[in-house]
Amino acid sequence: MVTPEEICDEEWAEWYRLTPQERWEQSQALWPTFLELGGTLDADADTQSPFFDADTWRALSADGRPGVRVLRRSGI
Repeated sequence: MVTPEEICDEEWAEWYRLTPQERWEQSQALWPTFLELGGTLDADADTQSPFFDADTWRALSADGRPGVRVLRRSGI
């Protein structure tokens, strides 16, 4: 029988030794961090779908917020 250490490094071997339930719990613990770092749960647009409407679709901004407003400063 092949041990996890023979095919991967120690970090991955530790992951492989977990039960499926423990892996699930570890994965769920990562979601808050993902969201705090700016990740989003919104699905990417599927441009190949027959239901994709290019006229109503717009890409998310880089920061994940709905939009950015440009402020102009004038000398007045």
